[in-house]
Amino acid sequence: MNAYKTIVPFLKEHWHNYVIGIVLLMLVDTANLLIPQVLRIFTDWAQFGELNTQRIILSVFGVVGMGAFISIGRYIWRNQLYGTAKELEYWLRDQLFLQYLSLDVDYYKHKKTGDLMAHATNDVKAVSQSMGGGIMMIIDSIFMSFLTIIMMIATVGLKTSLIALSALPFISVAIGIMAKPVQRRSRTVQNTFSELTTEVQEHLSGVRVIKATGVEKLRSTLFSGVNQKYRDKNLDLVRINGLFDPVIKLFSGISFVVFMLYGSYQIYQQNITLGDFVAVVNYLQMIIWPMVALGMIANMFQRGIASMQRLNEIYGVHSSIVESDQAVSIEQASGAVRFERVYFRYEEDQPYVLEDVSFTLEKGNNVAILGRTGSGKSTIIDLLLRFYDANSGQVLFSGVDVTTVKLRDLRGAIATVPQDSFLFSKTIADNITFSQSRKVERDTIIEAAKFAKVHEDIMAMPKGYDTLIGERGVTLSGGQKQRLCIARAYLQDAPLLVLDDSLSAVDTETEDEILQHLKELGQSLLLISQRISAVKHADHILVMDEGKIIQEGTHESLLREEGLYRTLHDHQRLESQLDQRLREGEWNREQ
Repeated sequence: MNAYKTIVPFLKEHWHNYVIGIVLLMLVDTANLLIPQVLRIFTDWAQFGELNTQRIILSVFGVVGMGAFISIGRYIWRNQLYGTAKELEYWLRDQLFLQYLSLDVDYYKHKKTGDLMAHATNDVKAVSQSMGGGIMMIIDSIFMSFLTIIMMIATVGLKTSLIALSALPFISVAIGIMAKPVQRRSRTVQNTFSELTTEVQEHLSGVRVIKATGVEKLRSTLFSGVNQKYRDKNLDLVRINGLFDPVIKLFSGISFVVFMLYGSYQIYQQNITLGDFVAVVNYLQMIIWPMVALGMIANMFQRGIASMQRLNEIYGVHSSIVESDQAVSIEQASGAVRFERVYFRYEEDQPYVLEDVSFTLEKGNNVAILGRTGSGKSTIIDLLLRFYDANSGQVLFSGVDVTTVKLRDLRGAIATVPQDSFLFSKTIADNITFSQSRKVERDTIIEAAKFAKVHEDIMAMPKGYDTLIGERGVTLSGGQKQRLCIARAYLQDAPLLVLDDSLSAVDTETEDEILQHLKELGQSLLLISQRISAVKHADHILVMDEGKIIQEGTHESLLREEGLYRTLHDHQRLESQLDQRLREGEWNREQ
């Protein structure tokens, strides 16, 4: 049960709900156990000719009164226990989401989305069920069993009661034998469900690629394999779970038959009355539920423990990027950036991604970084946003070392348009205002869209700014996605704007207009790109290759010297000319 230590703070806050629920549950159980006593007395009155109208009315009102109390009490304790379990489900999921958001970016490189989703759904629900229905069953079964045995002994004596209950200890033995396999299989089922969720999520996200390559049948076959594995693991669990109820009912039935025989003999010997016999038969029927519940408890808590252990693995992960107790706020960030001899690598046994990188971006200026894929350009942004810490050297923002700045202040002062133009499956307006905590007027949203040269595209959509764009913006082109992300960054109104190859899907003319708008804002601008057309107007250009700055200067000065910049310039110009000629050739053929 150590797995449940994580929820102790919740239990301390809601202990009174559990106390009320458990007390009422025990009172309801007691009332249930009094009904056979009423039937016992009523039967004896009838057997010995002592029944009259007054006693009939008294018996009826006794049973009806206890029935009413049982109904009301059951309603209240179910609300207390099951309602609190739902509160726990909310609390666990909330804590898990906060933990997800607090973890390093690097953590998600090694995890599957399906696994993380399964934690927030199946695992949370399994823990909630164990702390709702599970608590109810364990209290109910133990208290009901104990009190039922006491009532049986009080009714027919110790010897007769022990004979009637003689087969029941075997139930506990059987449950003990089956509990561990249930836990192992439960954990396997949860892990396989994570794999299945990942498969579904990835296939839905990549449905356009699947259709474009014509591999629907192949992917369907591969998915069926994962789905079959999940089915087989569930069937393994079902097989062992299926043993619980038959085993319990077998031994309960044996107890019932034994008492029928021995009880009949005791009546014949006049050691017990017919009323005693009726009461014990009722008690034996009542004790079947606690015995069955023991099997359900074992299963439910084994699944709950397995799920709680999986959740604890997430809760136990600590971010390596943490604020120090002396972290400072940046009241008025200038937007200036400075890298001083920065070295960085993702793993100790890997080569450096950045080597001896130094540059300065002054307030209000714009610096562009050009380089091939894998040259380390995006890593500079990761260090600036402090997704990672440099192995050596110093990264400064607004004159302050980023490792000494409060993360919220640092990232709030940098508006980033990432390489992956991520959009949510909400409306256009919701995506533009995503980073805003306050309500944004429609005119302001339109202003941002016009700035990013996407307003006309939006107005051409069926519902304009209220158009739903689908999962990850699947209904939009690459250029539209990038421009929506730029509009989002514009609304952030941060002193530093970072574009990480965020104009790659935009045509050259639109790119020039957007860049001109950005320069007019007066913000500091850090622009990363592989295209010469995107960086040529920057105040200063850095050329990177294999993690090092190999050239720097203005567009004109870099063209005058031999090096990668001029090579890329000539290569891209040739590509542009060939593309232009192809378009002209197509136009001439159409004419």
